[in-house]
Amino acid sequence: MDLFDRQHASPGEDAPLAYRMRPLTLDDYIGQQALIGPDKPLRRMVESGVVRSMILWGPPGVGKTTLAELLARASNAHLEHLSAVMAGVKEIRAAVERAQQSISPTLLFLDEIHRLNKSQQDALLPHVESGLLTLIGATTENPSFEVNSALLSRARVYVLKSLTQDELIAVMQQALGDKPRGLGKRHITVEDGVLEALAHASAGDARRALGLLETACDFTEKYNDQEVLKKSVLADVVGHQSSAFDKQGDAYYDLLSAIHKSIRSSRPDAALLYMARFVQGGGDPLDIVRRLTAIASEDVGNADPRALPLVIAAWDAYLRLGDYEGQRAIAHAAIHLAIAPKSNRIDQAWHAAKQFVQQQPQLEVPNYLRNAPTRLMEQLGHGEGYRYAHNEPDGYPAGSAHDCWPEAIPKTRFYEPSALGQEKRFGEIMAWREQRDQEADQAP
Repeated sequence: MDLFDRQHASPGEDAPLAYRMRPLTLDDYIGQQALIGPDKPLRRMVESGVVRSMILWGPPGVGKTTLAELLARASNAHLEHLSAVMAGVKEIRAAVERAQQSISPTLLFLDEIHRLNKSQQDALLPHVESGLLTLIGATTENPSFEVNSALLSRARVYVLKSLTQDELIAVMQQALGDKPRGLGKRHITVEDGVLEALAHASAGDARRALGLLETACDFTEKYNDQEVLKKSVLADVVGHQSSAFDKQGDAYYDLLSAIHKSIRSSRPDAALLYMARFVQGGGDPLDIVRRLTAIASEDVGNADPRALPLVIAAWDAYLRLGDYEGQRAIAHAAIHLAIAPKSNRIDQAWHAAKQFVQQQPQLEVPNYLRNAPTRLMEQLGHGEGYRYAHNEPDGYPAGSAHDCWPEAIPKTRFYEPSALGQEKRFGEIMAWREQRDQEADQAP
């Protein structure tokens, strides 16, 4: 008996509600209308019975396994179910052998495909390519990074979304009304706001929503043959809902990206929102302050020279004060960065300088800038002609002869100050010094 047959062999009442309520047809399936709605790709596959290899990418509890089962049933395929957490090359080869012996086409549902290593993916590839196996991979991580390009090119990627609150409520209402598989036999009446609260606590995950509903229904109050689910029980049922995420997964990097781009866009409230989500999801606040350190130079720069030392001070405060008080210091720095004037001229100048140097292998330091710690170096002219800036008028050795630029290298400007914040003043200072250089060069 394969997975599909086991799934639909009337699961017992002791099975979890989420397991019992898995949809038997697409008409029972709630959510993902962009994929299973009228004339949408997965509905067309079900209706035609022709299933192609695919990867279903989406968060937990949105119906990836259920879709694989429905597609297998529609295509009259033998369904093999492997989890990449447990399966190795040996298990994949065993599935291939069963497919070779099967008189029906074989659909391989590979859960958490992102956990397969390269050798395991390579073992799978030729059998997907030959058509022996129709692959349905399920992943919570970006397949662009986790699945090798050869396998990825032979499978269409479909993105599944977290369920909306209305969809989660519909899932729970379906379970409350279903007598054979759900809670319909208990005639449960639900107080206003209960399903909304459970949906909110489920964060887009239908499996979690049904699990919370099932637990909540253990605390109903009975009145004759009726049961009432009251809102007062929710605090004990829901408790503290942590919104944790995989710290090596997309959500981790997406949140750091959202923090960075919100600050760059001068949106302090959005930055704080994503920072709070990151920290409450289990992210390390020091990962945020590292990103703030980069932002201070990359996006604020000399438009506000206070930005970088302020971030470093926040970093130090976090280490000295501990997590609770230290988080406030990090928020302090983030708000400052978001409100500060922005300039990426430092970032542009540094990239330009690195590219320029790659094209100048003959670059040498002029003699007058070289140290002369020995008599031989003095005889070679090291340091000769160097002008000590603090002995010059206004602390500036004016004139192109002392511009510190290498000989035989074309003069290039990398740093162009913007007209924003303190950088405007920097531009004025640089312009004044250029004028001094011109005057010195023209002097007799």
